Amino acid sequence: MTGNLLVESRDGVRFVTLNRPDRHNAFDDALIKELTEAFSHLGEARAVVLQSTGKSFSAGGDLAWMKRMAGNSPEDNLRDAKALSGLMEAIDTCPRPVIGVVQGAAYGGGVGLVACCDLVVAAESASFCLSEVKLGLIPAAISPYVVRALGGRQARRYAVSAEIFTAAVAQASGLVHEVVPADGLEKVRDLWLGKLAANGPKAMGAAKRLIRRAADEPLTDALRDWTAAQIADIRASDEGREGVSAFLEKRKPGWSS
Repeated sequence: MTGNLLVESRDGVRFVTLNRPDRHNAFDDALIKELTEAFSHLGEARAVVLQSTGKSFSAGGDLAWMKRMAGNSPEDNLRDAKALSGLMEAIDTCPRPVIGVVQGAAYGGGVGLVACCDLVVAAESASFCLSEVKLGLIPAAISPYVVRALGGRQARRYAVSAEIFTAAVAQASGLVHEVVPADGLEKVRDLWLGKLAANGPKAMGAAKRLIRRAADEPLTDALRDWTAAQIADIRASDEGREGVSAFLEKRKPGWSS
């Protein structure tokens, strides 16, 4: 990893930190690749924290990078766009819980990063904006994740108007889960990490896959059969048996000892 992305593991947690404060943590092709790799090779981490240094969480795409890409071939632009889509998918489908800590402005693709996290805490002063149309662009690669987080109606408003909205509005819209003073971000982050440490590691990954599919598919017999198979499989797994036994025996399960 370069100095633009800091990756550190401690106490079973992978901390992934955007570190381009002078560029408002905007990402280019190199940083997209590094971020994707960081979420694809987690080692023994039980959870991931996505955070940033400086005043901004992320301004989305770096303007110099986008200007350079605009002069490239259609094939290069498509390849580049697919890489950004791949980053969002890597975060969204990460087999570990992902906590987003938003200390400042999240614009454009930065909103996409937030939408892909499982739990998000934002500072009261944080702001959000789907700013692409101001540049004659659209929030294409991030749209599936933003729509899932905000809902279609709210996403349409902010994608078309490019309004800046507050952390309170982001919470009311479902993009953010908790809003606190800036000096309370780490407290909430650590509280969540403590709760996650008590849960079955494989069960949390399975729960993420379960909710993603249940949210995206219509309720059919096929979906009901799949959900039944999921609980049947995990109930008979080593982790499932250990969790139930530990509860009945009034002891901590092996993963939290």
